[in-house]
Amino acid sequence: MSTTLPKVNLDEPRFDQSTYEGRAKHFFITTNPLNLFATSSQLEDAKSVVEKYRKGEPLPGYNIDDVWKAKHLYDSAFHPDTKEKMFILGRMSAQVPCNMTITGCMMTFYKTTPAVLFWQWINQSFNAIVNYTNRSGDSPIPLKQLGLSYVLATGGAVTTALTLNSLVKKFPPLIGRFVPFAAVAAANCINIPCMRSREILNGIPVFDENGNRLGESKTAAKSAITQVVISRVFMATPGMMIPPFIMNVLEKKHWLKTRPYLNAPVQVGIIGIFLVFATPLCCALFPQKSSIATNKLEEDLQKKIKSSPNPPERVFFNKGL
Repeated sequence: MSTTLPKVNLDEPRFDQSTYEGRAKHFFITTNPLNLFATSSQLEDAKSVVEKYRKGEPLPGYNIDDVWKAKHLYDSAFHPDTKEKMFILGRMSAQVPCNMTITGCMMTFYKTTPAVLFWQWINQSFNAIVNYTNRSGDSPIPLKQLGLSYVLATGGAVTTALTLNSLVKKFPPLIGRFVPFAAVAAANCINIPCMRSREILNGIPVFDENGNRLGESKTAAKSAITQVVISRVFMATPGMMIPPFIMNVLEKKHWLKTRPYLNAPVQVGIIGIFLVFATPLCCALFPQKSSIATNKLEEDLQKKIKSSPNPPERVFFNKGL
């Protein structure tokens, strides 16, 4: 290790992940849209700094804060398993700008069947890109599974939106503005479990607090997927539940009535403000390294763990995003 820099573990986040504040700080950095503006040369430089630090090579002119900045930029663009540069729309830093645009259009153009079909399709296409880009390098998502999840989620979202649109016609116009949120929530409840169905069938690795692998658990997989679904739904809630009230007021104002072409841009901007905060804050709801009591695992896995020396009372697993 370089004598000029302290030794830190770059494989773990910089902030304490056992606290909500620490997790929120981590995800504010991870989802920062400004990372999208980094050039290829800047990304390669960040990669070089991280690799040199890990090898203990000298980094003249760098302090530990510079190393962390390089690590955060590196993490924003390179896959953690394959080390390959990720497709730009699938990166976590693209979540806010892409979601605010898609969500704003879904909530602006929600009254006609063609518009519902188009924007729900766009939304699920983006979700498929994100899921594929962030797939596990050790256990990649088969294209057949990705396609099935895509079709089921799109079908569920469209069916929910069209059904609710037909039901809310008798209600005040404001009620209809919440239909896209119901469709998105339904799609998340379909898409994520389907995308991770192999984990439900085969289980996910569980570890003790020292990182020793203890086996695979289907119970832990179900817990992980439930946490991710809850986070995704909560993430969409502020930007899809509050703007309808704001837009309902603004659309009655003369300046927007005479400029209907501003409806979508205004709604996209409002949703963007909410998503800038909701995305990292909701990603941080549950620890990335989640845990479950050993006595809640499958009986055969419980027996295996309890038969080992000093069996842990809790086991840990990666919940995913």
